[in-house]
Amino acid sequence: MTKITAAITGVQGYVPEDILSNADLAKLVDTNDEWITSRTGIKQRHILKGEGKGTSVMAIEAVKGLLAKTNTNPEEIDLLICATISPDHFFPATANIIAHAVGIPQVGSYDIAAACSGFLNALTTGAMFIESGRYKKVVVVGADKMSSIVDYSDRTTCVLFGDGAGAVLLEANYEGLGIQDFILKSDGAGANHLIQKAGGSAYPPTHETIDNKWHYIHQEGQAVFKFAVTRMADVSAEIMERNNLTGDDIAFLVPHQANKRIIDATANRMGVGPEKVMMTIQKYGNTTAATIPLCLWDYESQLKKGDNLILAAFGGGFTWGSIYLKWAI
Repeated sequence: MTKITAAITGVQGYVPEDILSNADLAKLVDTNDEWITSRTGIKQRHILKGEGKGTSVMAIEAVKGLLAKTNTNPEEIDLLICATISPDHFFPATANIIAHAVGIPQVGSYDIAAACSGFLNALTTGAMFIESGRYKKVVVVGADKMSSIVDYSDRTTCVLFGDGAGAVLLEANYEGLGIQDFILKSDGAGANHLIQKAGGSAYPPTHETIDNKWHYIHQEGQAVFKFAVTRMADVSAEIMERNNLTGDDIAFLVPHQANKRIIDATANRMGVGPEKVMMTIQKYGNTTAATIPLCLWDYESQLKKGDNLILAAFGGGFTWGSIYLKWAI
């Protein structure tokens, strides 16, 4: 019997129209374009504006575009998974809202929260349903409205994040294309280094939590950078080694877009040159769960069927991981 693999058969992205440039940020905090660019590689980020507009607004646009692009009827979808840490609400799941809005009937839909590694976790979860033969078409979304939890008076975090969404369609493949291998890891010892402290059951909203700014992202930059540089590079090298791949075999590294220095370190460890690294951080910033699908969307015209891709991410939790896939479109 021919082995079933889960392959990406369509990809679509969406970013809101409003742009927050480095020059704009310099009017809010003590910073400038040179400082931000040299340390992060970011030039601008897109921001979703408008009362009552949550992460689902962007995700819905990405999924609508995906279904139209792949000529897929919403009723054909068996499952929708949304990776996000900025859901519209704690409940219902943002995935429920997306599925209803795009006309997907009453199938399973749920959120996965793994911060910047969320899309990798969601993609591998969706792949398991395809590989089992249980489902034929699974939509995986990575979407975050990071501007909703960013303190724009905190220079250490406000320069980093933007808003966006990306979605992919997973289907069965019988040619050996699609997801070949994956590694997912986590270490809760790093939780306090990158955290939104309040809003959950440990610290429900109070005047004190609001005054203390515990509902915004808290990041200890040096600790996070140190972990991210080593873990993202290590896991990428590990998945290449166990699949007997060298830098020459890789068409593209598809890295989480957190910091250009982290991306460069990962590429160097893998032995791939800058021409093989997908880079969108300069125009989107860190869109958390959306960075990897936005990369695939941006670079889709440069990809060929059979290309070897390494997806890699590191995020709060700490969480990190890597996926090796063969492009199927």
